[in-house]
Amino acid sequence: MTKLFNDPAQFTEDMLVGFLDAHAHYVAGVPGGVVRATRTASGKVAVVIGGGSGHYPAFCGMVGPGFADGAVVGNIFTSPSAQEAASVARAAHGDAGVLLTTGNYAGDVMNFGLAVAQLESEGIEAVYFAVTDDVASAPKGEEAKRRGIAGDFTVFKCASAAAEDGLDLAGVVRVAQAANDASRTLGVAFDGCTLPGADHSLFTVPEGHMGLGLGIHGEPGVADHPMPSAAELAATLVRGVLEDLPENASRRIAVILNGLGRTKYEELFVVWGTAAQLLREKDFEIIEPEVGELVTSLDMAGCSLTVMWLDDELEKYWTASADTPAYRKGAAVSEQAGEKRTDAAADAAVQTPVLAELSDGDGRRCGQFVARAVDAIADMLADAEDELGRIDAVAGDGDHGRGMVKGSSAARIAADKAATDGGGPASVLAAAGREWAARAGGTSGVLWGAMLSALGARLGDTGTPSAATVAAGLRDGYDALISLGGAAPGDKTMLDALLPFIEEMERRAGEGESWRDAWPSAAQAATDAATATAELRPKIGRARPLAERSIGTPDAGATSLAMCANTIAGTLNSGGDK
Repeated sequence: MTKLFNDPAQFTEDMLVGFLDAHAHYVAGVPGGVVRATRTASGKVAVVIGGGSGHYPAFCGMVGPGFADGAVVGNIFTSPSAQEAASVARAAHGDAGVLLTTGNYAGDVMNFGLAVAQLESEGIEAVYFAVTDDVASAPKGEEAKRRGIAGDFTVFKCASAAAEDGLDLAGVVRVAQAANDASRTLGVAFDGCTLPGADHSLFTVPEGHMGLGLGIHGEPGVADHPMPSAAELAATLVRGVLEDLPENASRRIAVILNGLGRTKYEELFVVWGTAAQLLREKDFEIIEPEVGELVTSLDMAGCSLTVMWLDDELEKYWTASADTPAYRKGAAVSEQAGEKRTDAAADAAVQTPVLAELSDGDGRRCGQFVARAVDAIADMLADAEDELGRIDAVAGDGDHGRGMVKGSSAARIAADKAATDGGGPASVLAAAGREWAARAGGTSGVLWGAMLSALGARLGDTGTPSAATVAAGLRDGYDALISLGGAAPGDKTMLDALLPFIEEMERRAGEGESWRDAWPSAAQAATDAATATAELRPKIGRARPLAERSIGTPDAGATSLAMCANTIAGTLNSGGDK
């Protein structure tokens, strides 16, 4: 259990304070994460890695000479926001472009993809790459659907060494792709991990068993097996990885036996003794293996085996020297000459409009109602955090409740300020959406941010919106989610509650009913639809590899959306200007 914390909701922020102080020689803090303590040299591609926290040494522990130029640090097991990813990449960038790379998770793909678009709009050449090494999360032939787990390390290491070697951005991306194509990982869990402040694990493994095919965000394995001896476990891991041998695989391999956080180094060495023997018996030559904790999952008990098949180029970059807070390899690496960072390299200030000048009296009253609704949602989600986390942990990582609380809490502050400054509904919703996406991170954060912003854009800042306008704004939000997330109704996501809600609003608006009279019935439709998601199988996201476990439990995103819709209905019943 994770025992040491102050405010659990501020665990990541508090962790970074200590990390930055302890490793000031290597790193400097920037909004959204960390970068090297010296600026990127001219002509060098910047490599920015990242994802949620809870995986140390990944990801911030791998920033330094020979490895990454920056790391984006999200909340525990939660994707950083697009704003945070762009901020770190902007600070890390020199003049030769940026590679942003993460494991293959929906929230990371969305947020880092949006960050690339933002950077390119600013004239910074940027590329995003997702790692897909987990053989348990999708079958052969569907490698693009696989998660990125400990194979993150092989890809990040080789891409970073290629950048250090002077390759241009296209060359660094090519090396990242080659390392990913050559990497395979299989992991097991003996017990789940516990989020700071929680009194129970995200999942449990039956006594005397292990979970095969775990994720690194607190996801359980895809199947339970009787607990083996160390030698039997080594055989299972070696067999599972070698069964997914890449085409034209060489006989020279880089290998990682990775501890997940609670499995002791001595235990790993016992497993490694057999694993190394088995690999050599199959005529593989092991090149500079790594045994230890590289990509963890808080206090999860378990381990994983990663194999990367080497060609001459990948071997060169795998064996290249590196010097970071948590990882050192080869001869000492001196930082390339560069200007010492003297500031946190915060985003440049952007002149903001006077909100009261954009709205009229009716618009300001509507903006105040929106702020009250967001406030009520934040209160409700704070009470529902544990339950939403429990639902999410059945087949996911259990972070949905915490992410929704952080996002809505930040949105409440932003909405209140925008309303106080005289903003209409568009300005208030845009402010709330930006902060929800920035603070919640993950898939739900970026989706809620996009949905609120799209709704606000339709409502505008003047006048009182009609039922047809509200329904059209909700439909705009739905379309934004379809475009951004790639999901569809029936995939067991928040869309399965949102679409019935919108269709009921559209139907009643078409019959001449006011939007505030139509809202409660639409909220009930969302609730019924969210409950019905219990019978669906997830087709995308972290829950997909555990689809069977998900049956019988409603989708956390659909559930929270329905709860938010009902909370707004309660706000309408409480009276006030709308």
